[in-house]
Amino acid sequence: MAHLLSTSCSIKVSSGCKPYSKPLNQGLGAFPTSFTLRISKSPFRSLVSQGQKPPRNYTVHATTLPISKEAPPQPSSGSHQTSNEPSKPQRVMVIGGDGYCGWATALHLSNKGYEVAIVDSLVRRLFDHQLGIDSLTPISSIHNRLRCWKSLTGKSIELYIGDICDFEFLSETFQSFEPDAVVHFGEQRSAPYSMIDRSRAIFTQKNNVLGTLNVLFAIKEFREQCHLVKLGTMGEYGTPNIDIEEGYITITHNGRTDTLPYPKQASSFYHLSKVHDSNNIAFTCKAWGIRATDLNQGVVYGVRTDETEMHEELCNRFDYDGVFGTALNRFCVQAAVGHPLTVYGKGGQTRGYLDIRDTVQCVELAIANPAQPGEFRVFNQFTEQFSVNELATLITKAGEKLGLNVKTISVPNPRVEAEEHYYNAKHTKLVELGLKPHLLSDSLLDSLLNFSIKYKDRVDTKQIMPSVSWRKIGAKTKTITI
Repeated sequence: MAHLLSTSCSIKVSSGCKPYSKPLNQGLGAFPTSFTLRISKSPFRSLVSQGQKPPRNYTVHATTLPISKEAPPQPSSGSHQTSNEPSKPQRVMVIGGDGYCGWATALHLSNKGYEVAIVDSLVRRLFDHQLGIDSLTPISSIHNRLRCWKSLTGKSIELYIGDICDFEFLSETFQSFEPDAVVHFGEQRSAPYSMIDRSRAIFTQKNNVLGTLNVLFAIKEFREQCHLVKLGTMGEYGTPNIDIEEGYITITHNGRTDTLPYPKQASSFYHLSKVHDSNNIAFTCKAWGIRATDLNQGVVYGVRTDETEMHEELCNRFDYDGVFGTALNRFCVQAAVGHPLTVYGKGGQTRGYLDIRDTVQCVELAIANPAQPGEFRVFNQFTEQFSVNELATLITKAGEKLGLNVKTISVPNPRVEAEEHYYNAKHTKLVELGLKPHLLSDSLLDSLLNFSIKYKDRVDTKQIMPSVSWRKIGAKTKTITI
């Protein structure tokens, strides 16, 4: 066990935490003025950063102290209940809860009545510092975010700061929180980042594959009935010239028929790490009886959910750069600042897309309808398909309505991928569970563009063009020039 040093400290809290979009009944004078830290000297991996020696790091477990006057309990969707027992909230651990999808999901689940804990190493914020990039939106520290959420809603979200690749830290976290479900977003999620250089490729594979293996072992050792909800990616499938099924395909070969995992054609070291994850999870479901749902997610767009709209301190990150920015978000920012939309190659690359409000809805549906012991389910998590050219056309038309002169340019494709191809992916299972999609409407595009215009003074135009080449990746650590 790690040697723990318990301490407490007082913190000065800013006086203003007023909701900016929704009036709330609860007053905001209940901000906690202190929190408890548990610090352990467990190892925390550092990324290679321009040849500098990594600083010494610590693992921190921080939990806000309870407020004396809690919000009254309300019926929630996040509860177990039997005829003989009172309602008991499900406990959900959100790994990677400080990130883009994780933060929105953690708030959504907390708001729905689940008891939530965030587990995060905060390494995504380190990536920004290393690469000289930043979110379009200003984002608060994780501690300020959680204090604000507590003050606005009366709901606590526990916080465990540490690296899931450190099994000692993860073991203590599992035994402390005792989750009923684990939502696993805690991976390096960018294909371009994994293709910068050898060190980032290795970091991506080690962080993603070993971290997920640790989660699987933690479930086996400490919470056998825990349901793993893992964020996968549609990129595992590639772009085959046949329909993409949801995880499995039934084939007949030489007169014999079987249902097998759908073939994988990963297109980056990041996507390969996701394929390895899927294989490891499928094996442990078969061998150990773990219950797991793999959400093969398409490209996410948007920034606002009901919960992040409650206060500016809860605002989610919005990436627009060539490393972490997704296509639609990048195009909105480019249109807002008068930069031509950057279409890679021919622009026929077609993918599944979904609003971040549907991401959180899908995760909740997966938790509420868990896999059976030993079952490895795969859901394709997206709501619509678009080519890059179709997205550019939609943004151009929406921009014209706002008086923007939107142009499009074709730039050399930095990736190795088909630029014109067949693409038809099935996505019915989540709809059957009750998903009500937010489709890409004119009003939503208008909202995204206006949001981008609001923060356009924060845009660093040097980060718009792609700077990572799939073919030019090398063994030498790449220095990022600002």
